[in-house]
Amino acid sequence: MSLPREPRRKSALGYFSPGVKRRKSGQSAHRNSPHTTPPPPKLPPAPRQLRSYKKAPNPRLVPSLRIACLLARLTVPSSDRRLRRNSRCFLDTGLAMAEAATPRRFVVGYALAPKKQRSFIQPSLVGLARERGIDLVPIDTSRRLADQGPFDCVLHKLHGEDWKAQLEDFVSRNPDVPIVDPPLAIRRLHNRISMLQVVCELDIPQERETFGIPRQVVIYDSAALTNTGVVGVLRFPVIAKPLVADGSAKSHKMSLVFCRDSLRKLKPPLVLQEFVNHGGVIFKVFVVGDYVQCVKRKSLPDVSQEELECSEGSFTFSQVSNMTTQDPVGVDYYMNLDKAEMPPLSFVTEIARGLRRLMGLHLFNFDMIRDLKAGGNHYLVIDINYFPGYAKMPFYEKILTDFLWNIIHENNEHDDVDSAVNSHYKESKLLVDSH
Repeated sequence: MSLPREPRRKSALGYFSPGVKRRKSGQSAHRNSPHTTPPPPKLPPAPRQLRSYKKAPNPRLVPSLRIACLLARLTVPSSDRRLRRNSRCFLDTGLAMAEAATPRRFVVGYALAPKKQRSFIQPSLVGLARERGIDLVPIDTSRRLADQGPFDCVLHKLHGEDWKAQLEDFVSRNPDVPIVDPPLAIRRLHNRISMLQVVCELDIPQERETFGIPRQVVIYDSAALTNTGVVGVLRFPVIAKPLVADGSAKSHKMSLVFCRDSLRKLKPPLVLQEFVNHGGVIFKVFVVGDYVQCVKRKSLPDVSQEELECSEGSFTFSQVSNMTTQDPVGVDYYMNLDKAEMPPLSFVTEIARGLRRLMGLHLFNFDMIRDLKAGGNHYLVIDINYFPGYAKMPFYEKILTDFLWNIIHENNEHDDVDSAVNSHYKESKLLVDSH
């Protein structure tokens, strides 16, 4: 009589009968057999699948990747929106990383007079710009500007109708390349009357500090110099300046005139500007885009009433801030230059931003003096210059490099936004047309 078998029990590894010992892996089915089955050989690990989106492709394949992206967008059926979207995202990601693997360099072409080029294009500026991915390249003025480049920005300070025509032709062919600065905006500073009119157009709250321009008249012919009605509105001494301010040596030649009889020696056209005692200190405000820096320089000394009565003739000079100790001015007078109080930076910045907005310029400076008779809080803007001597400004290399980097990348960001909007519009139109 056979006994009933005990039912098999289930474990996590499967069914097994009670009382039966499970053999280990590699052991023979016969318990008493001395031979065991050899363990299976260890296979090498499967190669890990490379993920193309984690490794930038070869830069040489970027054009091929562009073509593949375009073909994918054209061959994927418009009805399968999910597949179309996923393929576009994958290829766009690969393309972006391919371009990031080879950072693009930017080229800034500069056209400057030889003297300006020697003072501005210093090795320190060229080296720092190169580190930021910007190459400063001289423009050959003997060739057409449109035949040179390509440029990501054009920096210039040249005059003349021929150069103006070349810039206009270049802009018509390359409308997306920024020009620093437009010739039409610069032209306003070539006339000493129109350059200061913009100061009167500023709409800036004037609370503790105020500003304005000196009283001045323009003289177009010699007859006006003897006209009491024209010159009589000014108080002597006056400063005689050439009407045209084109950056030439002639435009910087000025005279301090003490009496009316000395006006006959002057040659119009010119501007007569009333001289204001200002403590012998002039404030030069440099503007580079959004950056504003104010420095102080020595200027003409004050003229007392006693000195005015006993002085005759005129005193000729060039740039006020470049006067040397050999000039007929007391050397001890400039010992107080370091003690001169600077105008508030917020006040100066407001004027600079207002001038930049009205003139449409990025690179300029303006000269400002403090009217001592008005109590010390009233300032007068006496001159505005385009593209001044930035090499005299502390740390000008970094300031100019940052400016060029910003203006190039802001322009590229605008182009990318426009391109993205146009691409989105075209794709939306294709999807609508397909349905």
